[in-house]
Amino acid sequence: MRHISHEQIKSFERLYRANMINSCSGYKSANIIGTLSAKGVENAAIFSSVIHMGSEPPVLGFVMRPATVPRNTYENIRNNRYYTINHVTENMVNRAHQTSAKYPDNISEFEETGLTPLYRADLPAPFVKESPLQLAMKFMEEIPIKVNGTILILGQILDIYCEEEMMHNDGFIQLSKFNVATINGLDGYAIPELKTRLSYARPKQKLEELK
Repeated sequence: MRHISHEQIKSFERLYRANMINSCSGYKSANIIGTLSAKGVENAAIFSSVIHMGSEPPVLGFVMRPATVPRNTYENIRNNRYYTINHVTENMVNRAHQTSAKYPDNISEFEETGLTPLYRADLPAPFVKESPLQLAMKFMEEIPIKVNGTILILGQILDIYCEEEMMHNDGFIQLSKFNVATINGLDGYAIPELKTRLSYARPKQKLEELK
């Protein structure tokens, strides 16, 4: 097994180091966050940092890079307070990845990539029509991360829109039913396949496979 020391990591070229550190944490979710600017421009941006923070209330977090340069998603959420989280499927990968390009704030990534904005109820933020699992979010708080200047954004799930075939009777949402993608590193995409679900783990009790 290759050993890479702390000193070596610090000495690596910037992009090489970014590729390594972004991929060593494991597979991550692939989500497009949809927002609307104060001027009415629809924004779509891919994120690989969406994480579950709690179920009561239902809270998700995601990490914003340092706001040392304009961050359209960050500014839109701060101004609007609402946004959407949309899962990326296999046939959306190219368009979703293109949203990571640095477009100016007067350009809509929806228009540039061919993704379709969709509005539901009174939420002032666009969903991605092509996504099989769409979440309506309300901004709750931001937490600055001192070690590197990033920002943890916390939001409450207001509504869930999900394809019926993905839902199990116990509430489990099977993402593989619609080939939902995952991200390996900065630019690697994979399509996971569900192998098994296991019963709740308890000491000295045999695990059972859930049907």
